[in-house]
Amino acid sequence: MRAAVCREHGPPEVVRVERCEAPAVGPGQIRVRVRAASVNFPDVLLVAGEYQLKVPPPFVPGSELAGVVVEVAGDLSGGADRGSGPAVGQRVAGNTLVGAFAEEAVVSASSLTPVPDAVGDEAAAAFGVAHRTAYHVLRSVAGLEPGDELVVLGAGGGVGLAAVQLGVVLGATVTAVASSEEKLAAAAAMGATHLVDHRAGDLRGSLRAALPGGADVVVDPVGGALSEPALRTLRFGGRFVTVGYASGEIPRIALNLVLLKGVAVLGFQFIDFATHMPERRARDETELQQLWAEGRAFPHIGATFSLDDAAGALRWVADGRAVGKVVIRVD
Repeated sequence: MRAAVCREHGPPEVVRVERCEAPAVGPGQIRVRVRAASVNFPDVLLVAGEYQLKVPPPFVPGSELAGVVVEVAGDLSGGADRGSGPAVGQRVAGNTLVGAFAEEAVVSASSLTPVPDAVGDEAAAAFGVAHRTAYHVLRSVAGLEPGDELVVLGAGGGVGLAAVQLGVVLGATVTAVASSEEKLAAAAAMGATHLVDHRAGDLRGSLRAALPGGADVVVDPVGGALSEPALRTLRFGGRFVTVGYASGEIPRIALNLVLLKGVAVLGFQFIDFATHMPERRARDETELQQLWAEGRAFPHIGATFSLDDAAGALRWVADGRAVGKVVIRVD
């Protein structure tokens, strides 16, 4: 099979497409013929060796895929051969730590979900990670309520744009903060009411002008210099959720701001959430799948690349050029 392979940690350009042996299917696993894969910022960090989980080279990057089931482990507990899991020939989408940027991928059966007939492969590959992250953050971590004022930083990226869309679905009024007119236009198309270009001037002043009464929730997948002025926008009792640090800088916020404003600073990491809050995760998953099936939740795909240009797709994301999701067409 052909796959994009990282043989040494470094910039996206270290990834090369080559022929290699297909991975074996083990207990509890399913082989998927990949049709499309989605690029996420952690993929860039894994290639660079800068993610919190280290993967020693060589490895095939890529954490999100869609395709067709071609093989199911014979001893898969409760699996397709028992009629309760994905069956051979079924279209599925799923996620894994690595391995998606290839013609075939072997993933845990529990990580796969059926793809609705009306959803294309690229949209299916682009939906899971960003929308699940955004929905868990809004629904279970921030406790977003109808009528809340929501500020989304990095609103043109995958998680940010999903948070804008789902915030509107959950009944909030959304203020989108992004770095270009193109990204803000995408946020407006997802339902954002207020649009703020943080490169245009004083972010704190712009947010105060847009929200004179303050915000209830801030979702921050960016970090860096944007975090503190966004936190200062919160009204008393507001919630600030840190999701990631796409800026490359972990912010250091003075705790006296938390004390004086009476706000809660919360964090979200997918693995810990799934481990420690299984009931909330199951509830959120059911609700999100319903929104997906109804067409009320869907990804914005801003760029597509071929498998041969997987390094280019990673570079596009690394440079902050992505608007919504970046997809690699594998077939």
